[in-house]
Amino acid sequence: KPNRLEASKNVAMEFISGRRNDRIGLVVYSGESFTQCPLTTDHAVLINLFKDIQSGMIEDGTAIGMGLANAVSRLKDSKAKSKVVILLTDGVNNRGEIAPITAAEIANTFNIRVYTIGVGTQGMAPAPVQTPFGTQIRQVPVEIDEEVLKDIARMTDGKYFRATNNQKLIEIYKEIDQMEKSKIDVKEYSKKQEEYMTFGLAAVFLLLAEILLRNTVLRNIP
Repeated sequence: KPNRLEASKNVAMEFISGRRNDRIGLVVYSGESFTQCPLTTDHAVLINLFKDIQSGMIEDGTAIGMGLANAVSRLKDSKAKSKVVILLTDGVNNRGEIAPITAAEIANTFNIRVYTIGVGTQGMAPAPVQTPFGTQIRQVPVEIDEEVLKDIARMTDGKYFRATNNQKLIEIYKEIDQMEKSKIDVKEYSKKQEEYMTFGLAAVFLLLAEILLRNTVLRNIP
């Protein structure tokens, strides 16, 4: 079975493959944040950079606000009709100089919609824990700050989702895909024909993934 990070990467890469004409970028974060791939229509390059994400790439922690602020800075100047961040996390914000709600306010200022996804089972889940005998797998509580994630989504006209397993994560990405297509269709239908934009400029997505994702298991699809 893949760990959470690998499972999340695989589902996100499927989503990327299905948005063939959109510009999509990737920001990753843990205790800090950086842009793994700027907005691009070259999805082959993006997917290869996605595959390169590994736990331990950057400092430990969960800096949701910093990650979201970084994503917003990448999207804010886009002229696309729909500017979207898909934010994945499996933790509680505990690092960074920018609070998640502050970052959400900035996103709202630039009309950037944020879909938030809390990744992890309910209750307890296996995770690597440092012990006097080395790293061992133990059952630990799954802590996700759902109220903050709900607030971010509400403030930016997005939606909060909880992915308790891999199949649920797949369904969430499909729902986001459909919602964004519907929003774009409605906006295009309301404009005169000569003002139509090609679908390629209709949406930009920035996938914001927590790369720590603590290696706990998402149930794989049979």
